[in-house]
Amino acid sequence: MTDTELPPIVLEEPKPKAPLFEVGRFFRRNLPRGLFARSLLIIVLPMLILQTVLVFVFMERHWQMVTNRLSAAVTRDIAAIIDMLDTTPGNEAQIIHIAEERMGLTIKLMPGGKLPPRKPIPLFSILDKTLSRQINNQIDRPFWLNTSFAEKEVEIRVVIDNNRILRVVTRRDRTSASNTHIFLIWMFGTSLVLIVISVLFLRGQIRPILALASAAESFGKGQKIAENYYPRGAVEVRRAGIAFLQMRERIERQIEQRTAMLSGVSHDLRTILTRFRLQLAIAEDVKDLESLNRDVDDMNAMLDGYLDFARGQSEEAEGDLDLESLLSQLEQTAGLHGKTLTSSIEGPSQVRVRPNAFTRLVTNLAANAWRHAATVRIGARNSARFLTIIIDDDGPGIPEAMREEVFKPFFRLDEARNIDASGTGLGLAIARDIARGHGGNVTLSESPMGGLRATVRVPV
Repeated sequence: MTDTELPPIVLEEPKPKAPLFEVGRFFRRNLPRGLFARSLLIIVLPMLILQTVLVFVFMERHWQMVTNRLSAAVTRDIAAIIDMLDTTPGNEAQIIHIAEERMGLTIKLMPGGKLPPRKPIPLFSILDKTLSRQINNQIDRPFWLNTSFAEKEVEIRVVIDNNRILRVVTRRDRTSASNTHIFLIWMFGTSLVLIVISVLFLRGQIRPILALASAAESFGKGQKIAENYYPRGAVEVRRAGIAFLQMRERIERQIEQRTAMLSGVSHDLRTILTRFRLQLAIAEDVKDLESLNRDVDDMNAMLDGYLDFARGQSEEAEGDLDLESLLSQLEQTAGLHGKTLTSSIEGPSQVRVRPNAFTRLVTNLAANAWRHAATVRIGARNSARFLTIIIDDDGPGIPEAMREEVFKPFFRLDEARNIDASGTGLGLAIARDIARGHGGNVTLSESPMGGLRATVRVPV
């Protein structure tokens, strides 16, 4: 092999997945996902399997054994009657009387030696199979069997000789087990009662878990937790609820401390800025008063950004926001900055969000777009489950490796000293914080317009 030749590339065929893996994936896809349904399935499924085994194994064997013994007894009685008819001719009336009084059999001697056509034995009829086998073993003569003669009776015809046929009618409960259905009724009835009790018990045990999940979700979105929530249920669920409440208190205390600290810092800085502005107002020998005033405005904007990031949106209640009005206002604001902004809405214009926070979210993203681009396009789609807002621009964009870094607080892409050129580094951080507070997220990608695409997706 020379230096310019490369070894052939051998592509390994993917290994087939194990059958157990496929079975596990099938069950994961088809089993219910809810805790209540899964818990109920854990209780009901073994009970159904156990009952199926009892019915098709134990009960069938029990029924077959009892039916076999009863059929054998009736067949012995019929065989004894046939033997008496063969050995004592002329005593037919007395034999018939004994059979009716002592054996419980209704007997009749019919002339002729031809039986009716034999009916096919039903596939699942234990009585037909068992009784036919006993007659073949004990009597061994041509016979005809009719188990559907009447609801509670069985008819048997046996050829005695060429001129006579013995017709025997007996009760059905003398040839087969007749009380099996009572056991089945008790078994299935008791199981139904137990399933109902299990459902009620499971609902009582799962309700605290659902309440805890709802409280955690509300807190994660910055909403107030229901006043009536308190840890209840099993010991493990109570411990989880208590841990959640303690965690919430620590987080709220931390947020309050952060807000109070930044508010104090901003108050002190605003005091100095106010004195600075007054000095600028009375100073006549300052040559560049407009530049200094602009610096003061930039510092005020920076402090406002810090306060917005510190306060968050947790204290704001949910309300209705008109997307059409918001986008129209953004179009006017972009026009004042000499930029072109177009918008479109698909679906209802009214959405249920925290209006001020969500307005700040969209405004930050739109302002970030027209700050670096000349044309901005905003598309909103309000579906049954999600609100999606896509903001495209034709600016320089953001490198793919930096699209997550820009969401960090105080992060800037450039090293510019001018705050107006680089921003405070909090706009995107505040936007993502608000989106996640609504249960959604903000992501960045490449725009079809050549610049940056910001996608906001929150549940509604």
